[in-house]
This record gives sequence, structure tokens and C-alpha cells, in this order.
Amino acid sequence: MSRVLRTKSSQLDDVSKSIIEQLQLDGRRSYAEVGKKVGLSEAAVRQRVQKLTESGVMQVVAVTDPSQLGFTRQAMIGVRCGGDTRELAEKLTAMPEVDYVVLTAGSFDILAEVVCENDEELVALLNSRIRTLPGVTSTESFVYLKVAKQVYNWGTR
Repeated sequence: MSRVLRTKSSQLDDVSKSIIEQLQLDGRRSYAEVGKKVGLSEAAVRQRVQKLTESGVMQVVAVTDPSQLGFTRQAMIGVRCGGDTRELAEKLTAMPEVDYVVLTAGSFDILAEVVCENDEELVALLNSRIRTLPGVTSTESFVYLKVAKQVYNWGTR
């Protein structure tokens, strides 16, 4: 018997995908408005949204522009390490300045995006907290000069 691997997106029906796409266009839309677009009642949309969020398939959040909130320095930190990358990733995710952590294949073991108030905070974060973590062998910082595109509406493809 052959087994078919299914991804989360392939487990979603077309209506759930449409709900996600509607909320990606405007996360403030009412369930009634979304229901009109996808052909469901307000209650049915509410129930589906609850299931999608509880299962971790979807989040509804407000996205801010860090530079407008006083965080003038963003950077991607490439981390090379020895040992278990998962343990190091857990330590990085616990840092409030770190907003994105991925384990990678290639010249870096981990990429961590950081948001800092200024360059001094970035230097302190790197020297006092990231580079001192057990297992870190080296880091390379990619300081953002300008964010040209950052979107979260790539849909459910």
C-alpha cells in the first residue's frame, strides 16, 4: 500500500483557503464580511478561523514597522555552531530582540533576525549574549540598510 504525504495546505479545503486569503488581505474584516466572500455564515467562518488558529495553521496578528517604533537597527545574524543546532535555536528564540530563527543548510547553521533600538544595542546583543552562547563558533551580521519588501500575503498556494 502506498502512502501519500500530505502537507497542511493540501489538508485544507478550498473554503478554508479562501478564508485565509481574505484575512491576509485585511485581518480586520468581520466574519460576516468574510462569510459573504466565501459563501458561509458568520458562525461557520468563526468556527473555521478558530480551528485554523488552534491548529497552528494560521495566526491573525498586527504587524508593525520597527523603525517607526524606535527600533532603528535590524539585522540577520548568520550563526555557525558545533553541537545540536536545535538547542542553540531554543536559546536564541528566548531572546526578546530575536524575532525569527531558522535552522539552515549551507554556510550557516542558523539564521536569526534581530530588531534593536540602535547599533549599540546590536553590538551588546552580539558580544554579550549571542557569541557567548555555548556552541557558537562564529557569527556574521547582515545589517539591514533598507527593507525593500516584506509581505505576509503569499496565500495558501
